[in-house]
Amino acid sequence: MRTGIGNVGGAFPASERSGSIVAQCRQAIADLVGGTADGVILGPNMTTLTYRLAETLSLDWEAGDEIVVSRLDHDANVRPWIQAAARRDVVVRWAEVDISTTELPSAQYAGLLSARTRLVAVTAASNIVGTRPDVAAIAAAAHAVGALCYVDGVHATPHIPVDVRALGADFYATSAYKWSGPHVGTVVADPALLETLRPDKLAPAPDSVPGRFERGTAPFADLAGVVAAVEHIAAIGGTAAGTRRERVLASMAAVEAYECELFGRMLGGLAAMEHVTLYGRAERRAPTAFFTVAGHSPSAVAGHLAGAGVNVWSGDNYAWELAGRLGLRESGGAVRAGLVHYNDEQDADRLLAAVADLADVR
Repeated sequence: MRTGIGNVGGAFPASERSGSIVAQCRQAIADLVGGTADGVILGPNMTTLTYRLAETLSLDWEAGDEIVVSRLDHDANVRPWIQAAARRDVVVRWAEVDISTTELPSAQYAGLLSARTRLVAVTAASNIVGTRPDVAAIAAAAHAVGALCYVDGVHATPHIPVDVRALGADFYATSAYKWSGPHVGTVVADPALLETLRPDKLAPAPDSVPGRFERGTAPFADLAGVVAAVEHIAAIGGTAAGTRRERVLASMAAVEAYECELFGRMLGGLAAMEHVTLYGRAERRAPTAFFTVAGHSPSAVAGHLAGAGVNVWSGDNYAWELAGRLGLRESGGAVRAGLVHYNDEQDADRLLAAVADLADVR
């Protein structure tokens, strides 16, 4: 911003600088998740981009076709597809969560998919209970019937190494602000797949992939921040060896191990408190606890923790379907406490101490 940026496509330095920033941003995101730079769609946030892709993909849907969404997902990977299906008279099928464990059994997809299935939408990690379903198995089942798989990676990307090809994701969505970046969203796909799609756009806007999916002028300074965020992640592992992609994978493997250990400490402490009810017992999960405290509303607990210097969320956190299945939607949801790589034992202990304080305040 100090050196000057302009819109892309001009023959002057500020414009050339913006074009370079966009290219660097696409490559950084590709290095983060294992995609191809030419398949990186940039936008304001995951929700906006998912609505845009739902509008575009549904143009090829016909009455009687089917889609599959899950009760585990954030509503941003549910409602856009349901609303698009309603406009095209497409059948919506639901993958259900085992409420006793909050697992999303992949075996159920065999009974949900058919030759009419056009899309399967699933999260790589629940944003409230942390459940990490077997996305690769779900994607493989979708591909076996000729369907596409749209994966919400917003909550997974900050916590685990991501390889979109290994997941089998035809579309992988993530948000930079979840991994220390600015408020920029992205969807990563195979450029060859994007070439088959024709989104609505302005007549003079770029017709090439991925530009034709991006509406309006990009926030170039924010895109530069995305690059910086990926560089930060690549440096966490403490090594300068290898490509940026290799360094990202090493860093995120270290992050996953560190957060798992710290989360175990926090989860064990919460489980030992009689006045705390925990939700979520999946075998594989992101470091996210969802809980209620007897005698206190979730918002009151969040306020108490904020006073102790602990930042948590309360409510349904847009996990509308799962909060309803857990019976929490009408009672104010629950408290969501997550860990990231810059948390430490003192942060976990501070949370536990603040929650313990509430045992005697009824």
